Parts: sequence; C-alpha cells; structure tokens
Amino acid sequence: MTMQKDSNKSLSILITQTAERHWQRLEEVWSEGLSQLTPNQQQELKAVLGLSDYVAAQLSRHPEWIRSLFAGDLQLIERQYFDTELHAKLASATSEEMAKSVLRRFRNYQMVRLAWRDFLDYATLEESLLDLSVLAEALVICARDWLYRDMCTQYGTPMDKAGNPQPLLILGMGKLGGRELNFSSDIDLIFTFPEHGETVGGRRNLDNQQFFIRMGQRLVNLLDQISVDGFVFRVDMRLRPYGESGPLVVSFSGLEDYYQEQGRDWERYAMVKARALGPWSHFSDELHSMLRPFVYRRYIDFSAIESLRKMKQLIAQEVRRRQLTDNIKLGAGGIREVEFVVQSFQLIRGGREPSLRQQSLFGAMDTLYSLGQFEYLAVDELKHSYLLLRRVENLLQAIDDKQTQTLPNNPLDWARLCYVLDMANETDLRTHIEAAMAKIHRHFKATVGGKKVKKKPSIGRCNCGMCNRMTMPLPC
Repeated sequence: MTMQKDSNKSLSILITQTAERHWQRLEEVWSEGLSQLTPNQQQELKAVLGLSDYVAAQLSRHPEWIRSLFAGDLQLIERQYFDTELHAKLASATSEEMAKSVLRRFRNYQMVRLAWRDFLDYATLEESLLDLSVLAEALVICARDWLYRDMCTQYGTPMDKAGNPQPLLILGMGKLGGRELNFSSDIDLIFTFPEHGETVGGRRNLDNQQFFIRMGQRLVNLLDQISVDGFVFRVDMRLRPYGESGPLVVSFSGLEDYYQEQGRDWERYAMVKARALGPWSHFSDELHSMLRPFVYRRYIDFSAIESLRKMKQLIAQEVRRRQLTDNIKLGAGGIREVEFVVQSFQLIRGGREPSLRQQSLFGAMDTLYSLGQFEYLAVDELKHSYLLLRRVENLLQAIDDKQTQTLPNNPLDWARLCYVLDMANETDLRTHIEAAMAKIHRHFKATVGGKKVKKKPSIGRCNCGMCNRMTMPLPC
C-alpha cells in the first residue's frame, strides 16, 4: 500500500530540501536497502523524512525498521497486542539496563510507526490518540510487572495480614487516563497499594510501603531516565497526595483519608480522568469505588463552576506572566477551555448521572448531548474545534518528539502543518485555528467563564509541588 496522503500533492521546497538531507544520511548507512524500495515506497519515505525530524533520526539509527514498516506495520495497528509483545520481549531482560533498552527500543519503533501514520493520514486523530494511550499504558504496566518480579526475588512478596499478595496499582491521570494521550506528553501517575503488611519469602523482610516506594522510585527511573536510546516517557508524580512533599506511594486507606480530609477542588478536577492502568481486577474496582464519592457529589454541585473559574483565571495570569503567545492549549479558546467546559458538567451532574463518570472527553461530550445538557450546535462546534487543535498539537509534537503546544516560529514547521492539514499557507491555517479558538472561548464564557470577578482570587502561585510548569496543578 502506498501512502494515504494524495500522492499528486507536491511537497513544498522547504520540506523537499529537508527530506533530501535526511535521505542522504540514510544512504550512508542503508544504501542497498533504499535501492530495493519501490518508487512509491521511496516517495512515501521521502515525504515522512521531510515531515518529521524525529522519524528521520530514528530511521537513520535503525534503517532496518523501514522493511518492517512497509511489510504491513503501517497499514494495521493491533494495539491490543502491545502489552503481550512487550511482556515477551522483557522476559529475557536479566538486568535493569537490559530492561531500559528493551522498553526504549520498543517505544521508539512504535512511535515512529504512529507518527508516520499520523503525518500521512493512515489513521484518524481519535485512532492515533487511542494508539498512543494504549502504547503508553503497555509500557508503564510491562515495566511495573518486570520490576515487581525483580523486587520480589530480592525482598519477597508484599502481603497483607491475611497472607494475600499485594500489587502496585497505578492511576493514569489526564489524557492518559482518558485514553487521549498526545504524541510527546508527560504522563501523570499516582502509585498506590491496597493493604499494609510486610514482604514474605525474601532475603529480608520489608514493610509494604517501603517495598512499593523503592519499586516506585525504580519505575520512574526505568521510564524517565534518558539513555543512549532516549527515554520512555517523562513521568510526573506531583499529583499524588501532598505533591512532592508526600511519600511516593501510599496505601488505599492513606489515599482515602487524604481526599476526605484535605482534597482540594483542583484534585477533584484531576480525578475525573483518573483510571487504574493495566488489567482490571477487584483491586481496581475497590480503588475507583473509594475515589468516586470525593469526585462526584450526590447532589447537583454548582460550586464546581466557581472553582474551575478560579483555576482558569490563575492559568490566564500565568500565561500573561510567562508571555506565552500562540499557545493552543492554555490561551483563550485553547484545548484547556474545552476540557473545563466538559468537566464542569461532569463534576456538577456526575453524582446524579452515572453515565457522566467517564474519563474520555469525547465520550463525555456525546453523553452530555444525549442527556440534553448540550445543544447539537454546541457539541458540533466544540468537537470540531477541539479536534483541529488536538490535531495541530499532535503534529507539532511528532515533528521532533517534543512537548509543545506553541505554534511554529519557523517557515519549515508551518509548511509541514499546512501540508498535512491541506492548508494553502500559514495565513490560511492561522485563520482556521483562530476561528476554532473563538468558538471554543464563546462556549467557555457561556458556561464556565461567567462574568469577570472584580476581586482577585486570594490564592496566588500554588505551592502544591505540581505547579512548576503552570499555576494550577492540572494534569496533561
């Protein structure tokens, strides 16, 4: 199969020049392989080399991947096998360094595959975001499972007082929890375990919490540390109870006590998307049942509106302070405002409407329409505007595997976006983006935005430990 993008559509001069430079590097390491490609395959490969520096760099390091990609890996993504395949590859890893290498190579191959499909229209945006999310979940869970076996060999198996093995559960937050992850997003995680006790069967016993704290530290390092093969994901643990000042891992009872006694409004907002990663179990059920009363109140909770309004005001202040321009996530009418609109309705009515208790923003939007909370025009405008911004964001990040929501400051990246999105030029694309953001901001003001509050919020820069990247501690 040839590329999905119209093969008659020509690349701009800037993209063509970039593609030729990357092609020359490939020829230096894989000239024989390139000569064996068909003319259509060469054309497609040159296109993706011009569109993504990340793909080009990875293929220069691993040119043998090109054969596998053209042999069928571009046409079909069977995301349900990510976990099985990676578990099998990790089974032969006998050291942490070997595990790091396996995880990073698997990640990079799959990310090249997904970026290629995204740039050349093999998949819809929704499919791409789901593929990225399932891949991230497989990487996190396979790393967890490998470490758990390794830790148990050394310290024994953590048990409760009745002698039942205790697992490490991982809450995926933000877009990972919603299965709508960006190409190069941080992943926000919370670690927890069911019951206190101690390990049994190792060379020396450890308290369960100490076991899981050590395991959690190693897991973050396994995923986050940069090696010769890069990293797996940047891991952010600051959404946990007490932020950076709190223990890395707490028990179910510790989580419950914290949220009942000290849980704040922004933490309710963050927990809307929280999802236990990996195969579902009775522990997953118990964890979600325990968190639900904190997130969703039994009454219709209009106080959520004012809390979200204050969050947005603080974000706007920080955007101005940091002089962020062309930011399609945090600016007026950006991605965050769509999330505020949808999640405000979830927080207000989720206690009475179980169907709203879901992590997916797309799913929640459809549910709100079916419940009569959104009019068709509002859903249509919000969804199409949000899809455009998310597509632009995903492409921006796939250009060089960098976390960014800022529109380009150079003509090459504008040309790349315009080619993929079928826009005539930068002005044309900017017009579409500005129109989408204007629609989003109008709906935001009609729901969450409200009237301007004369008195400034009493809270300034948050000191919860999550807020180094932004004023309010919100997950990606």
